[in-house]
Amino acid sequence: MINRLSVATIWVKDHNEALRFYTEKLGFEIRADFTNGDFRWLTVGLASQPDIEFQLAAIKPSHALTQEEADYLTKLVEAGKMGIGPWKTDDCQQTYEMLSAKGVEFLQPPTDRSYGIIEAIFKDNSGNIMVLSQDKA
Repeated sequence: MINRLSVATIWVKDHNEALRFYTEKLGFEIRADFTNGDFRWLTVGLASQPDIEFQLAAIKPSHALTQEEADYLTKLVEAGKMGIGPWKTDDCQQTYEMLSAKGVEFLQPPTDRSYGIIEAIFKDNSGNIMVLSQDKA
């Protein structure tokens, strides 16, 4: 029986650029980083959730992707059709200000929603759209 999520995939255009974004700007920690030939297994995670990792998977032709599929996936990522979240925070405004100061591109500032959250929307450096969410008290 399946009992928990351990790794989720975030498609990125460049491993090193994505690694800098997720560690330096968002504050994630490196969990795994090793290569086997052309394959690189790179995962990051939040210190507050040690049992969940995010694989930063490079979009490139490989055993898993043809050139046509890699090109199509790149277009989807760049168009903001891929992404993950919502990422939770205790203070959406404060986190927005901190990430903005680090150069994170926001598409929407913190906005109070009628369905019980405050949310802001940002992009990673590959184009993935991310939602930052705070539960309203």
